[in-house]
Amino acid sequence: MTTPQRGIGSGFGARSTTDDVLRGIDLTGKTAIVTGGYSGLGLVTTRALARAGARVVVLAKRPEFAGHELGGIGGIEIDALDLADLDSVRRFAERFVASGREADIVINNAGIMACPETRVGPGWEAQFAVNHLGHYALINRLWPAIARARGRVVAVSSGAHGITGIRWHDVQFTRDYDRWQAYGQAKAANVLFAVHLDKLGRDAGVRAFALHPGTILTPLQRHLSKDEMVAAGWIDDDGNLADPTFKTLEQGAATQVWAATSPQLAGMGGVYCEDCDIAGPATEAGGVHAHAIDSAEAARLWELSAELTGVDAFRS
Repeated sequence: MTTPQRGIGSGFGARSTTDDVLRGIDLTGKTAIVTGGYSGLGLVTTRALARAGARVVVLAKRPEFAGHELGGIGGIEIDALDLADLDSVRRFAERFVASGREADIVINNAGIMACPETRVGPGWEAQFAVNHLGHYALINRLWPAIARARGRVVAVSSGAHGITGIRWHDVQFTRDYDRWQAYGQAKAANVLFAVHLDKLGRDAGVRAFALHPGTILTPLQRHLSKDEMVAAGWIDDDGNLADPTFKTLEQGAATQVWAATSPQLAGMGGVYCEDCDIAGPATEAGGVHAHAIDSAEAARLWELSAELTGVDAFRS
């Protein structure tokens, strides 16, 4: 049964924190995998899941740096993963699946935003490759471990999914690159991925969710200049936060933690969440755009992703 794209009255909101959504939840004995779980929202997510008792596997492009950032947090392990390198994705997944462990939670948290035109792998546009294709390949290769656990997969998207749908005429931006259009396409892809994964996985007890964490100052803005952020009204001339609607890191990470763990979502999936609830249709205040939850678009993107990566756990 398809989960309606409307709020469920979770009792949480934009200012809820990871502590709020995890109150009373015990993750002892559970294993969570978090890409980029050592910086920004990922770091806060790792800390929160570990505090709740989970064993957290943090996947890092820079394991040594991740070890420094995660120092002192118990119940974690760090493994190498470069989402732009499908061989790196394969190697990690093979190690994890061969260990016999289950993946109760996988949070596709890592990403890049509004970067200069960059090509990775066989010439793929970097934001589509890192934010979507790398995570697509990771989940498909981890599928045996996720299915054993009847786990949840959470794709961290953005309100920027509304910028554009999939640009079928030129997905890789081989001409006229626009960094915000490319980011919007990648974030729409994250939502479509969750829609189709949930459809494919629900009979195995696996559910998938996408979400907008809110607007937060994190290392994700590394490719934006100070002048750009001042002009946008995000910060003032001294670099201080100027927009009162911005969330703290703990508030920003709350929706992905809620989507990954909340018993309120039992039996649900394939929906886009924000402010620790299922979002409604898009308005000026937020919500999900129709192109990002279109089942036909989701299936088409899945087929393209399988073709590009050579991986599809559901293809016989």
